Amino acid sequence: MAARVAKALNGKAAPQALYQRIRADLEDKILSGRWPPGHRMPFEHELVETYQCSRMTVNKVMSGLAAAGLIQRKRRLGSFVAKPVVQSAVLHIPDIQAEIAKRGEAYGYELLARKRRKATKDDLERLGTERGCDVLVLSCRHIAKGRPFAYEERLINLDVVAAAAEIDFASVPPGTWLLGHVPWNEAEHQITACLAEDEARQALALKKPAACLVVERRTWRKNRIITAVRVTYPNDLYRLTARFTPAGRA
Repeated sequence: MAARVAKALNGKAAPQALYQRIRADLEDKILSGRWPPGHRMPFEHELVETYQCSRMTVNKVMSGLAAAGLIQRKRRLGSFVAKPVVQSAVLHIPDIQAEIAKRGEAYGYELLARKRRKATKDDLERLGTERGCDVLVLSCRHIAKGRPFAYEERLINLDVVAAAAEIDFASVPPGTWLLGHVPWNEAEHQITACLAEDEARQALALKKPAACLVVERRTWRKNRIITAVRVTYPNDLYRLTARFTPAGRA
């Protein structure tokens, strides 16, 4: 097995090319979910044997993966696949349940609809892709202190996150589940202020048209869309705040 892997990766490649190929192979195992968060990576001497390369090459690969936040290296214990980490200079990907709990408020959650289907034209437009796929369509309501806090409309690409099809999401919010189980490497936010649409207004118990904050987000893994979500907040319950420094300064 080791010989076959080494032959496939090495061939007549230069040392730098071999390093890149080993790293790409390990990244694929992590980002594909085959090695989930918390999975113990092979020890360096095992990787040396598997890829038939030098210890220096393996150490360089592992250092690069650690610097990218994909693994955590623990002295004497080995290296482990890191949990998905929020990375953004201005906005992070929020776990609404955790945010409400952090404020010391009672959290509530209601799944309003769940459906699996082939992606429609509108679904593909929201996902930003022309590639057909199966999607899980979810709508849910988040509650803080007994009051509707947010209305969430989400599409999950089942071609990328097949495990989501087995989750009923009746008790766990989809955002919480995704953050805990699915690594991602790119995200996009779009923020608007607008009048709530009928479904959102009803879910948020708004008696009349009111301005709301709408956050639309898409996340990717290795150039493939994971999920697209639209979250609508009553304008008096949610505030976006960012604290940061000029680039290059501490």
